[in-house]
Amino acid sequence: MMGTKPRVGLFVTCLVDTQRPSVGFAAIKLLESAGCTVEVPLAQTCCGQPAYNAGDRRTARDLAVGIVAAFRDYDYVVAPSGSCAGMLKHHLPHLFDDDPNLRDAADALASRVYELVSFLTDVLDVKDTGARFAGTVTYHDSCSGLRELGIRQQPRDLLRAAGATLVEMAEPEVCCGFGGLFCVKYPEISVRMVSDKTRDIAATAADTLLAGDMGCLMNMAGRLQREGHQVHVRHVAEVLAGMTDDLPPIGEPRG
Repeated sequence: MMGTKPRVGLFVTCLVDTQRPSVGFAAIKLLESAGCTVEVPLAQTCCGQPAYNAGDRRTARDLAVGIVAAFRDYDYVVAPSGSCAGMLKHHLPHLFDDDPNLRDAADALASRVYELVSFLTDVLDVKDTGARFAGTVTYHDSCSGLRELGIRQQPRDLLRAAGATLVEMAEPEVCCGFGGLFCVKYPEISVRMVSDKTRDIAATAADTLLAGDMGCLMNMAGRLQREGHQVHVRHVAEVLAGMTDDLPPIGEPRG
């Protein structure tokens, strides 16, 4: 652990902000428990990935300028999303390839960006968050988290430390079909992909499905419910923060 408290800027993400704020509160709890000072810059916006993937570089660049400014002074920038963290770390700097000054600032930002669970384990050396979860879980590896950020073992180690019984899918690394704009542009393919995924999830007989990206979780939760599967869906941060007792699973009403 570090001698002084790291100052962390939390990149909340759009889906967490609008659909599942509890994930943001879970992230803050985990980071503060690990010894960080956490702030949530009010000037933050979307990471720009939808515009970037749609080829709208102008909008993505405008958003990136604001993000670089909003998070300039933090020791680290942490997001409870491999997708958004991947955008900030690997793609945002290239929006400024024609501007050396802004490219330098974007590179400096990118060097300080981490996905939440990766930051806890790889930077802060957290081995156990102190939460306890007695259920049987299966874990979906999101495309960006796995392929762009190398996140695979980190959440599994923390879940096992929390007492969860982890049952692996046959293909946990296969895309769920969400893919941001992909599910809008190619709905038939997306539905086929998420249906394959829900079949893989159901075959584990796990009580709970976990992942680190809200887009994936909402996509899989919706399909699981439409197909009648009794599987609870949660963001991994909620489990690791010990916040499951007071929160309904994703897509399920409070009651």
